[in-house]
Formats: sequence, C-alpha cells, structure tokens
Amino acid sequence: MATNLLHYEVNGTSHWGVVSKSGIAPLDGEYPTTAALIERGEADWRAAAAKTPSIKIDSVTILSPVTTPCRVYCQGANYRQHMIESGMDPDAKLFNMFFTKSDASVSSARGVVRRPEHVALLDYEIELALIFRRPITSAVTVTRDSLKDYVFAIAIANDLSARDVQLPQTQFFKGKSYRGFCPIGPWLTLLEPEEFGYLDQLDLQLTVNGTVRQIDTTGNLVFKPAETISELSTFANVAPGDVLLTGTPSGCALRVPPPPIRRLVQLLPERQFWKLFLNGQRRRPQYLQPGDRINARIHSADGRVDLGEQMTEVLG
Repeated sequence: MATNLLHYEVNGTSHWGVVSKSGIAPLDGEYPTTAALIERGEADWRAAAAKTPSIKIDSVTILSPVTTPCRVYCQGANYRQHMIESGMDPDAKLFNMFFTKSDASVSSARGVVRRPEHVALLDYEIELALIFRRPITSAVTVTRDSLKDYVFAIAIANDLSARDVQLPQTQFFKGKSYRGFCPIGPWLTLLEPEEFGYLDQLDLQLTVNGTVRQIDTTGNLVFKPAETISELSTFANVAPGDVLLTGTPSGCALRVPPPPIRRLVQLLPERQFWKLFLNGQRRRPQYLQPGDRINARIHSADGRVDLGEQMTEVLG
C-alpha cells in the first residue's frame, strides 16, 4: 500500500511523519532535507507506518515536502487534449518540451500565493510531480520496470504562471518562478514497486472557487515518465530530492487562437501582435484574481493511491 509522508512544523521545528485519515505517526529521526529522508529514512518511515497516529493533522503547519535548494524540471504541453488546445498534433510527437522553474517558487500546498503587482494574467496548472530517488550524472535508459529505481515519490504540483511575462517576453523561467509559484504536496506519496503501474491511471482535478477548470487522467500523457527521464538524463544532472513536473491537462486560463487566426495575426508587427493577444487574454475571466481559492487533487479511482488535496488562496 502506498505510504504518504508529510513534512510539517510544530512550535517552529520541522518533522516528518506518515499521514493517514486518522492523523500523523511521526518519524523518530531528523531529516533536514528531502534528500536526507530519501537516503537514510526508509526504515524509519516503514516503522512509523505500522504505528498508531498520535498527532492530529489540523494541529500542525504543513510544509512543502520538497525542500530547497533543489532543481525543478518541467515538461510543457504533455497531455493530448492540452496539445490539441495549444494547436499541436499529439500523434506527431515531434519533441518533448523541457524548461525549469526556480526553487524560490517552491511552497506549501496549504497556503497563499501572492500575485505580483505587475502581473494581470496569473494562470494555474495542476501537474503530477515526480521526486527523484537517486543521482543521475550521465545518460541512462529508464524503462517501465526500472522507473522505481529513479523515482522516490510522487506529489501534486501547481505550475502557476504569469502569462503576461512568460509569453511576450519569452521568459518561461521568470514567468513561472515568482515566489510561491510552485505549491507542492501536501505530502509525498511513496509507491511500492508493484504500484508503479498507477502512474498511468491517476485522475487529476483542479477547481477555482469550486468550479472545475481542469480534469484528466495520466493515461493521456504523451511523453511517459520513463522516456522523459531517459531524455532528461542526456542533457541534465539530477540529485535526490529534485523534481520533475510532467505537464498539465487542458483547461488553463490561457487560450491560444485557432491556427488560421494565429497565422494571420503573426503577420502583424510584433508590438501590435502582442497588444492584440494580451488584450484578448485580459477579457478572459478564468485568470486568477485576489481572493480566488484553488483546490487540486490527484488520486487513483480505487483510492489506493491518494496524493491529497492542495488548497491555495490568491492574494493581491
């Protein structure tokens, strides 16, 4: 059975524990980083999983289960319908799109995110996050069978994005890296080796103020985790505790014009093109506003794998 590991704080001190519906069973050891937990915490969390929970979850402050510094790698347009929505052909599979977020963006799954004053087009992106188990310092070939050797845990992530920075400035890194722009958790879900098949059958859902905005299943990922990690290893190093965000489903606030209109407006001078594009996006009510509440869930239909629920409030 999958184990859920919570990183939490009590009286200013951080701890780790196994969390369930009945509460938290704390680990005995101290693990200042996610990497330390990965490298020497297995016996501890397995022992805690067999104990009766002794702490109520509502009595603690939930921290990000991914500690910093770390690398945050991301995939773009990796769900079939999202690719179609973005004007791409998912069956062509021309390339796997990679980018990064700053680890300054990593934050708790139960908290707030402040929209920067200069940002009007703040968007949401629910994603399945993979937390790496082992270092990768050269090209490797990862298979479905060996994936468990490279992935320690999975979690929910929200790849929040300032579209009016990301797109007109062609600044993916900056537009997606403002502080608080990557809530992760609420916990890490550790799959047993026989449970890794669930990576192809997890349901994702994101709501804003109770209205469903995104819903899909990881079965619709275009580039699967094994082939993605294999490709990532050809140009990037990985350390235990680093993160890979595997892409978001359709339903974001961002809407790209249909191909015929795109071809037409791209003939305009660049300044005029972006002015028209941004004006059109500003008319979309789906972009996040101060006071909005984002809830995100990922779980399997049978309930065996449950990554919990994110609850994020947007501040102005």
